[in-house]
Order: sequence, then C-alpha cells, then structure tokens
Amino acid sequence: MARSRYKIFDNEYPYFVTGTTVDWITVFTKPDLVQILLDSLTFMQTMNRMIVYGYVVMENHFHLIVSSGNLSKELGDFKSFTAKKIIDHLGDQIRSSGDFQKEVTILKRLSDAKLPFKRDRTRQFWQEGSHPQQIQTRDMMIQKVEYIHLNPVRRGYVDDPVHWRYSSASNYFKGIGLVPVCTEW
Repeated sequence: MARSRYKIFDNEYPYFVTGTTVDWITVFTKPDLVQILLDSLTFMQTMNRMIVYGYVVMENHFHLIVSSGNLSKELGDFKSFTAKKIIDHLGDQIRSSGDFQKEVTILKRLSDAKLPFKRDRTRQFWQEGSHPQQIQTRDMMIQKVEYIHLNPVRRGYVDDPVHWRYSSASNYFKGIGLVPVCTEW
C-alpha cells in the first residue's frame, strides 16, 4: 500500500500529527522530559515556525494539531531537537548520579531500537514519520481536538480532560495552559 496518505501536501491547512517513541518506550512519565517537549513547542510558536492548535503528551507519544509554512521541515526539526535534548538529559542524569538504572535501561533500548541505516547516531528516540492527517473542515478540527483531549480519559488516567496537565484542554476550557495554543480556527 502506498504511503501517500501520510504526507503533508498543502501547508495552508492544519494537520493532526503523532510522534511515538521507538518501541513505545515509556519516557514521558518524567516531568523533566515532558518539559523538553513543551518548551520546544513554545519555542516553535514564539519564533513563528509553527502554530499549535492542540496537543497532548502521553507516556510514550504525543499528538499535535499544528500548521506551518513548511510543516514537514518544522516537524523534523522539532523531533530532531527534542530527541537530542532528551537523550543528552538522560545521559547527564547518569553522569551526575552514577546510579540511575532506569535511564541506563532507556538509553540501551534507544540504542537497540536504532534503525541500521541511521549511521549518523548511536541511538534513535522517535519512530519514523508522524502520520499527518490534513484537517480541512471545522467538524474535523473539533473531532481531532476532542480526540486529543480525551486521550488520557480513555486511558483511565483522569476523569476530566482538564485534569491532564500535559494537554491543551486547559487552554480551551480555562483559557490558559502550559503551552500557548491558538483556539480560534
């Protein structure tokens, strides 16, 4: 089957995208690692490189609704930067304490999961691709925003989407969240 379904064709529309850690490794249970993602999203918006309409960070993946003049490039930059920053952070924790078995295990798994053709690195953090889905209508935007916000509810982590700290639900329902998002579309 052709992969053309998962390509960014038109930068005029927002896209629903997903980023998943290799082998679905659970890393975003550590607030400092989630903060790297959130800071990077904020930076992308502040520098006018991306508009964020919605997001959620779960234990091993994120979902975004975003747009950009060159979304493929900006998503690539975002994933590349966050991967390097997270891997460096895990290594720093090991070096500073010498006894972070979980970090050592994660780094080993990231090494083992690296695809053979990625010869420019010793580890791989993100799975390939982001499965972009173009959002062409208001109804589709509503459906994707609700999907994102209900992700932690479906997993049984919270009963109310606003209670999940790492999502844009608070932006939509309270007017403020950890990352600024564009709620007008």
